[in-house]
Amino acid sequence: MAKKIYDWEGGAILEDHTKKKHKILKEYFRKYLLTRCQLPQCEKFRVSIVDAFSGAGVYACNSFGSPLIFVEVLKNTTREINISRLGRGMKPIKIECILILNDKDKAAINHLKENISPLLAGIQEERQDLTIHTEYFCEDFDKLYPKIKNRLLQAKFNNVFFNLDQCGYTNVTSNIIRDITQSWRSAEILLTYMIASLLTYLSPASKNSNILEPEIKEKIFLLLEDKNINKQEWLSEAEIVVFRCFKGCATYISPFSINNPKGWRYWLMHFANNYRARQVYNDVLHDCGEAQAHCGKAGLNMLSYDPSEATQLYLFNSDSRHLAKESLYDDIPRLVAKSGDTMRINDFYAETFSETPAHSDDIHEMIIENPDLEVITEAGGTRKKPNTIKVTDTLKVCSQRSWFSMFKISEDKERSSNYAQKSNSEKKPSESDKPKSDKI
Repeated sequence: MAKKIYDWEGGAILEDHTKKKHKILKEYFRKYLLTRCQLPQCEKFRVSIVDAFSGAGVYACNSFGSPLIFVEVLKNTTREINISRLGRGMKPIKIECILILNDKDKAAINHLKENISPLLAGIQEERQDLTIHTEYFCEDFDKLYPKIKNRLLQAKFNNVFFNLDQCGYTNVTSNIIRDITQSWRSAEILLTYMIASLLTYLSPASKNSNILEPEIKEKIFLLLEDKNINKQEWLSEAEIVVFRCFKGCATYISPFSINNPKGWRYWLMHFANNYRARQVYNDVLHDCGEAQAHCGKAGLNMLSYDPSEATQLYLFNSDSRHLAKESLYDDIPRLVAKSGDTMRINDFYAETFSETPAHSDDIHEMIIENPDLEVITEAGGTRKKPNTIKVTDTLKVCSQRSWFSMFKISEDKERSSNYAQKSNSEKKPSESDKPKSDKI
């Protein structure tokens, strides 16, 4: 696939999928700062931002690109945090940032320096609570990454935020993603790419195909052959391939595409090793409703998908949240029951957010609404409101379960048994029905 070239000198066009991506980036980075700087005893926060495919920072329509978005959010959110801290009688927090900007296009970097300098100069003159050290590079990211890694480790920046918005896929492989999440105590990554380039990279004919299981290779082959990328079934299969490809790269991975009913071509993924990061990211996706798309379950097992059942697109909007609540109502007690009828909320979060697209408020609401669950405080009391649940609480299945709950469990077992029988019968055709090929 030919690499997409942006005409930064003539004026790069801001496409719809990029608008959606920037909306998520802007809101999530703001929530990232708010979350990381909320503790009263925290008086300094050091973070490094690596924008590995930065571009020139401004589009033809004068909209900001990712480098200027980062600077603008740093400026505005630092002010927001300290105004809030002042109102609560807390000391202000100082944020120190190393901003690393790279683009292989030298002209893009030259224009970026011109575009970003007024913002940086204003911060240097006006702000005492924010310091930004900016470094520019013009290299292939896969070759530059080892230098960036050494630079940040030597500077002892434990909090790193990588924005990897590549045109294809080969510049940022799963090996680089894995190294980032394993090298820093607190690392988060936003990865953008074209799904077709990833599928080609991992295709059975590629030298990289040996990193995947045979059944995943087969799925990739079918996806490459299938031109109906506007079908929900295609999106579901692509999500599963993406998730399996990156599964070992981080504890929490969001394998969702940028929403485009005409065809899901661009993927925007979030990687983190802390459930809190995924929790906040899910909430942001709902705040930015319909920017991303998911095809699968709306509850706790997002990649569970039965093609024989009608599956509704999960677009992180109000309709999707209603769908999620219906699933969560049954999924949550089932998960707790499998864990011995009792789970610490902290452990519940750690397991839940590995495979759910749901909003944290919806999860809390369904916990409180379900008559078969109770939330016990450290002091032995019972929580009655969703917004009062704490990580130190304990989630329990009630000893006296409702008739509906027992009926539902029995119904689930019967459905699973029937589905297994159906699958087995489909896998064992009669001799006369067997195809000539081994592939079914």
